[in-house]
Amino acid sequence: MSAVLDVSGLRTHFFTHAGVVKAVDGVDFSVARGEIMGLVGESGSGKSITGFSILGLIDQPGRIVDGSIRFNGDEIANAPEDMLQRLRGNRISMIFQDPMMTLNPVLRVDTQMMEAIRAHEKVDKKEAWARSRDALGLVGIPSPEERLRAYPHQLSGGMRQRVAIATAFLNKPDLIIADEPTTALDVTIQAQIIHEAQKLTKQTGTAMIWITHDLAVVAGLADRISVMYAGRIVEQGGTDDVIDRPLHPYTRGLLGSVPGANRRGGRLYQIEGMTPNMLALPKGCAFGPRCTARTEACSQQPGVADISERRLRCFNPQGLVEADP
Repeated sequence: MSAVLDVSGLRTHFFTHAGVVKAVDGVDFSVARGEIMGLVGESGSGKSITGFSILGLIDQPGRIVDGSIRFNGDEIANAPEDMLQRLRGNRISMIFQDPMMTLNPVLRVDTQMMEAIRAHEKVDKKEAWARSRDALGLVGIPSPEERLRAYPHQLSGGMRQRVAIATAFLNKPDLIIADEPTTALDVTIQAQIIHEAQKLTKQTGTAMIWITHDLAVVAGLADRISVMYAGRIVEQGGTDDVIDRPLHPYTRGLLGSVPGANRRGGRLYQIEGMTPNMLALPKGCAFGPRCTARTEACSQQPGVADISERRLRCFNPQGLVEADP
């Protein structure tokens, strides 16, 4: 499948009075049409900044200092603002963690959805209203005509998030970036929204990047997983491969931290230490100080290696296959 998005060597840095924060530091990945890629990592790993970089939403003191972002073959890294405005909400959409960041509390749902259509297409209000109604129906909202007339505060959190997802799909974009869209929702609503997102992606052929800290979420959603730590992707591969046989110690630690019925009554595993200060990263492998498999080699920065159909930044992946976290 041809790549809708191809990111290569992306570096987004923030130039502060205290020093340079390398929030994204040499990230590479691609997403094909109809594919869902899970971008996973702890808070502060650079996941959201990667998504914002693609959309050109990095504010000062941050900026993209290096790398390529090719969307449908066109370079959009540091593209002119007018070009990015034509893409945002049209060819590339974003679903935010809090739907109230997307929805205006003083405007009805139909006003906001119709505006999202008419900002990019010359259609009359009747057609825009009908498309908005149909979009709400696609994400499983009952009585969509009634919901269109509602204000955001009149809807539940799960319903508002469905409206945000429906709005993202309105213009049939080529790419959707979903930034932890189910984190604030209960487990039942999470499952419903994940199912709807997966179904719509397959139906429309839209590519999706699902940003999350929860490997359990992307296990049943994504086609591929990219695990991110301290601004870099440390492991990439097919979802089943990464979940069933993680090679990087950080990935193994994330999986080991997920509660399971087979360990009832036992103490939950915890990755030792804390995420590093991005202003003072350790020498060599950023995960080295927290890694139970570190060796002298880890004092150097690991390069990217292709191992077992996986892309990996680690000096000791083979010895981790049989080890428990």
